[in-house]
This record gives sequence, structure tokens and C-alpha cells, in this order.
Amino acid sequence: MQTAITGKVVLITGASSGLGESTAELLASRGAKLVLVARRADRLAALVERIRANGGDAVYQVVDVTKAADLAQAVALATTTYGRLDVMINNAGLMSIAPMSERRVDEWDRMIDINIKGVLYGIAAALPVFEAQQAGHFINVSSVAGIKVFSPGGTVYSGTKFAVRAISEGLRHEVGGAIRTTTILPGAVESELKHGSGHAASAEFVNAFYQQNQIPADSVARAIAYAIEQPANVDINEIVLRPTVQEF
Repeated sequence: MQTAITGKVVLITGASSGLGESTAELLASRGAKLVLVARRADRLAALVERIRANGGDAVYQVVDVTKAADLAQAVALATTTYGRLDVMINNAGLMSIAPMSERRVDEWDRMIDINIKGVLYGIAAALPVFEAQQAGHFINVSSVAGIKVFSPGGTVYSGTKFAVRAISEGLRHEVGGAIRTTTILPGAVESELKHGSGHAASAEFVNAFYQQNQIPADSVARAIAYAIEQPANVDINEIVLRPTVQEF
């Protein structure tokens, strides 16, 4: 069945699990051609095999989003395999929750590298292709923690997600009318994100919070599909979605 997504070439970072995996499966079912990237080759290979078994079209590449060259190679894979790139979904993320007094500087650095630099490197890789095509769509995954600071514990994580929102808005203004920009800001969604905390007390709190609140990852996948399937002159700039029971 033809849909507004059929034939679109979509690159998804962090595609080996959670939001990325669910989004890949949904978009494949609607006819997208997928380039799936993450660090775990076995998970990517299994996902591509499932998609192809269901009649979809997908390739994968092992990528570390903290390396600009890796993302440049992923975009090159899209253009050499499919001849273009229509949608760049910057989804890879890390949430390490701990009070700032714990001074977990290594975790701060890692979140900045993945959550901010990873998005910037994805933009840097795809933007020249979009400019040459005079068409393209960036979808950057932030968080409700990019609207309201999640503290104590999530101050640095919130900082990175506020940054994603700011980068997306500035990008929207700079790229003009031919390139679309969407920020997705989810609440508690079932994924591996909740396992990123090395601080024991914070990890216990986060896991309990998710157990009480989380909704399935396909909730975000449907929001992403909605943004993609709009006509070319319609730009869905932000989508905020939470579990109905989530207060934060």
C-alpha cells in the first residue's frame, strides 16, 4: 500500500533498540527505505533481517555518533545505496542521572558527546545533501527534560536536551523553506535509556519512575511518522508527548 512515507530514504541513529528500533519497523511497514545505524552490529543485523523478511528495504552500518566521520559515512551509505536521503533522525541518546554533587564528570562528558555532539554531527553530515537536493527533513529527539529541568539528578541531562531543542530551532530558522526540522520531546517511554545511570540510588529512582509511567516506544514512532508524512510545505516543528499519568 502506498503511503506518504513510501520510497522516502530515512537514516536513524540509535536504531538497535527502543525508539529507534520501533521507528524503523513502523516506517519500513509504510514503505520507507532505511539506513539503520548504532554501535551493536548483531542487533542491527537482526533488525534488518526482520524488516526484509516482512518485505521492507533496509541496510545498516555500525556507527559511533560521537565520531563525525562515522556519521558522514552513514550518510554516504544512504546516498550510494538509494541515491538520496530524505529524513535524518538523530535519535541516539544517553541519560545518566545523578546529583551534581556526585561530580560524575565522565558521565557529563559522555552525555554531551552523544546527546549534543551526536546531533550536531548528524546535522553536519546530512545538511549538504539536503541543500543539494533542496529538500530534506531533520528529526531530532529531545525530551520533556528539554522543556523542564529534571532535578535533582537530571540537571546535566536536561541541559543536553535543552541544547537539542535550541539547535533544532536555530537550524529551522537557518535552513529556510526547503528543509524541514522537527523536535520530538517524549516523556517516559520504554527503552534502554532508563539504564544509563551509574549512580545506584538514582538508577533505582529512575527505574521505579519508568515502571510507573512508561508507554511503549511505538508511541514515539507514530509521532515521527506523523511529522514525516505531512506535505512538503508543512513543517511540524515540535511534538511533546507524555504518558497520561506522568506529572513531570
